[in-house]
Amino acid sequence: MEYSAHFHSAQPVKNKLFVFCIMLSLWVYMLYCCVGYCSTTPTFMMDERSNRRALQRQDPEMLLKSQSRDLLNNDSDADSRGDGWEENKGDAAYDEDDSGIAGAVNGSESKKLPQAIIIGVKKGGTRALLEFLRLHPDIRAVGAEPHFFDRNYEKGLEWYRELMPKTLDGQLTMEKTPSYFVTKEVPGRIHAMSRDTKLIVVVRDPVTRAISDYTQTRSKKPDIPSFESLTFKNLSTNVIDTSWSAVQIGMYARHLERWLQFFPMSQLLFVSGERLISDPSGEMARVQHFLGLRREVTHKHFHFNPAKGFPCLKRPESNSKPHCLGKTKGRTHPNINPEVIQRLRDFYKPFNKKFYHMTGHDFGWD
Repeated sequence: MEYSAHFHSAQPVKNKLFVFCIMLSLWVYMLYCCVGYCSTTPTFMMDERSNRRALQRQDPEMLLKSQSRDLLNNDSDADSRGDGWEENKGDAAYDEDDSGIAGAVNGSESKKLPQAIIIGVKKGGTRALLEFLRLHPDIRAVGAEPHFFDRNYEKGLEWYRELMPKTLDGQLTMEKTPSYFVTKEVPGRIHAMSRDTKLIVVVRDPVTRAISDYTQTRSKKPDIPSFESLTFKNLSTNVIDTSWSAVQIGMYARHLERWLQFFPMSQLLFVSGERLISDPSGEMARVQHFLGLRREVTHKHFHFNPAKGFPCLKRPESNSKPHCLGKTKGRTHPNINPEVIQRLRDFYKPFNKKFYHMTGHDFGWD
């Protein structure tokens, strides 16, 4: 009976301790969540809001221009998500997980860091090039843009590796993120991953590229200022505003200088965005040679669509519907004042000339 009395007196204490432990655990968990949330909240957002309020008090027109530039700097468009092409649902050749090789031995595939990266440029033709390359049986590529080296670098290389598709021995892993080319920190970060990484840059007439960039932004926000007003710091002085990303991206020589501090020119290939449309098989021959691959993607894989103005993809051995650019590509450009276009051409001439000299290739933009 003494044992029974002792047991009954100890039981309420145990119950209280159990409840206390649960409450303490919940409190610690809530504190952890709050700290985690605060740590992931961008610290610059409050400063940005304050700056915008101050800017609005000073000059509403400048605020509108600032918002337009922010929108142009945001790469979260259809191309970033990888849905800029119309998928032919019945054709497995264009499925993201299709490597073109059937009957692989189970367990022989693994995820690898990319050996080649399409690093730029935005609105140059990077999506088209990626889709062309994915026709090759020895290439596996991520469809969406990882933005690892510019936005997600703190997540680490293992996080990056997990985004990659599984590959067989002998297959090449690739990704494309057009903003890499113009982001200052990226060359050093890619070099730290692997100094042997092959880099591909798709370039396009910088004036046409800037207009295409603006056109994409206007499709999302029709009330942005005119292309002409964003191009100049002041319309009366005709001084080009190089802080506007649509203008800045096209200064290719300046960006290339940063990359050459880490990589030799032999590891960079510059693809013409214009020739990617007019002669896709010719440009693809250069790309496949650069990557050390046999020439699998040829003129038989392309069908020009006059309505879209772009080549569509097809399987030579199939009668299936061609795989074409989606509605987010090939937008009609607005009419721009010819004097503004000429002013931009004059502005880019020294940059183009230097770029031609650095790459050893005249792209014929002037």
